Amino acid sequence: MVFFLGDYIYEMNVSPTNIQFPRRHATSDPMDLAGYRNRYAQYKTDPDLQALHACAPSVATWDDHEVQNDYAAQWSQDPNVPVDSFLRRRAAAYQAFYEHMPLRASSLPKGPDMRIYRNLDYGRLARFHVLDGRQYRSEQACIQANGSRRGYVAPSDCPDLSDPKRTMLGWEQEAWLDRSFAESPGQWNVIAQDLLVAPLEQRNLKTQALGHWTDGWDGYAATRERMLASLQRQQTRNPVFWGGDIHSFWTTDLHADAGNPDSAVVATEFVGTSVTSSGPPFDAFNSILGLNPHVKFFDSRQRGYVAVDLSEQQMLTRFQVVSDVLDPAASVSTLKRFAVEAGKAGAVSG
Repeated sequence: MVFFLGDYIYEMNVSPTNIQFPRRHATSDPMDLAGYRNRYAQYKTDPDLQALHACAPSVATWDDHEVQNDYAAQWSQDPNVPVDSFLRRRAAAYQAFYEHMPLRASSLPKGPDMRIYRNLDYGRLARFHVLDGRQYRSEQACIQANGSRRGYVAPSDCPDLSDPKRTMLGWEQEAWLDRSFAESPGQWNVIAQDLLVAPLEQRNLKTQALGHWTDGWDGYAATRERMLASLQRQQTRNPVFWGGDIHSFWTTDLHADAGNPDSAVVATEFVGTSVTSSGPPFDAFNSILGLNPHVKFFDSRQRGYVAVDLSEQQMLTRFQVVSDVLDPAASVSTLKRFAVEAGKAGAVSG
């Protein structure tokens, strides 16, 4: 099985630079159904992507770029765009996603609404809980004066970060996930979603101030707390989170108290890097790992994917990297290996 964990396409075009690209988007930023259909059509002309879809079944969820960078529910990234106008764009984007991605008929969109959260059982070996982290979320916390929906903010300056009335998943999806945890027949429970779940104290690259990124799970700490509490309350077996978005490899421990590294480890997390797009600055992120002792591994310098071998006793995870994204004959090697043993949360380097 192949999992696509968001940003299958990019809606925005890269500004002209001296950087060499194997290909560029053939059309302007999509705003309507024809535009989004054309964007998927261009991606689907890639023979390697065609071969990937042909060789194995795939499961997909979305992040933001399937619609617009950093959007939240009915709110555009651009504060000047009215809600009704943005919902028309979202409806077009969701329709194109439904037409081009492997989804059940039950996901047929109704205007700007489309249910993609679901669970998939692989016999009794694993249940995959596939989440939607964009469509139902509250507005990002502490929107900046210029209208930007993302930024680094200190919890002391932004009480909304931990406001229990805010939600990342929406109340209906949160309740569904709690039931899915309770009813799971799987020896393993994989939560497949689009972002880094672990808390991450970050440094603002401009001001060097420490804070949390508001567009990710750190901007919705109460939902994360409820989700991890649900895993424990339902005694869900062997939970592992998979994520994407951040164009880098991560392995983290998820603690019962997300802000307390001395509390019990209740789940393991693996985040995959981007296939070809460049990652965040390695030195800047590497310098904050001492502030985040739950992070067991990080690397943003490599492009590739994550490969997982799963048995009843063990989950083996390999971070696979390519030597050159511009070379079709590039070699593939293993950057790092981790094992998670059944019955014991936390990854062990192998």
